[in-house]
Amino acid sequence: MSESTGAGEPTADAGAAAPAAGEACAHETHGYIDHKDELLKRLRRAEGQVRGVHRMVEEDVYCIDILTQVSAATKALERVALALLDDHLRHCVASAAAEGGEVASDKMAEASAAIARLVR
Repeated sequence: MSESTGAGEPTADAGAAAPAAGEACAHETHGYIDHKDELLKRLRRAEGQVRGVHRMVEEDVYCIDILTQVSAATKALERVALALLDDHLRHCVASAAAEGGEVASDKMAEASAAIARLVR
């Protein structure tokens, strides 16, 4: 997750500033549109796992069992993040690279910042 100020703007240590809504990509559709249903399915699975963690804590389940469920939810979100990153690189960044110039440089910096946030 990226850090932000209360106004929704990234803080200085959050990496490159996110573009305003609608300015993120010059395309009419995003790269993930072809498998949006699969991403939503993965997100629903992660959501269910997080609800399971909540229930387990409420029911005073053994710590290790809860941690196992937290790990599963974390991995599910990581898979979504990696799929989105892959789509972004193949769609938005590749298109910007073909265009060249400052747009390409900006997209590369944006992708690098996203990768840095994911590996922290």
